[in-house]
Amino acid sequence: MTMPKSLPYHPFKISNLKDTSYSAAYLSLIFDEEEEGDLEMGIMRQVLRDVFEALGEPIMSAEDAKLHLEKLDILLPQSGIATIYALANWLKVLGLKLTVAVAQEDEGEESGAVSDVELAEVAKV
Repeated sequence: MTMPKSLPYHPFKISNLKDTSYSAAYLSLIFDEEEEGDLEMGIMRQVLRDVFEALGEPIMSAEDAKLHLEKLDILLPQSGIATIYALANWLKVLGLKLTVAVAQEDEGEESGAVSDVELAEVAKV
């Protein structure tokens, strides 16, 4: 008996990421993981490259796409406020933007207390 062949996941993922709402939700999930400290930089890089493949490659020349990915490789290892602006600009080219949202209150947290702001909820422009 032969097992049915499975379809490769990457093309399926990229086809879904072509929907900017799906890409925004995907990035929001990933940034939530990053906020909790559970995400490796390599995974973040790959996720952003996948979103770029879906949204950026179809609208850019090969040379512009290469430059845009090089910008990503430069900005990811950086830290500080400039990195937030650089990532916001990087995403804007893809039709996405960074937004700020109120963080969910943890159990036992004082109501109305100032908590960490979720800087990386990504939304559709």
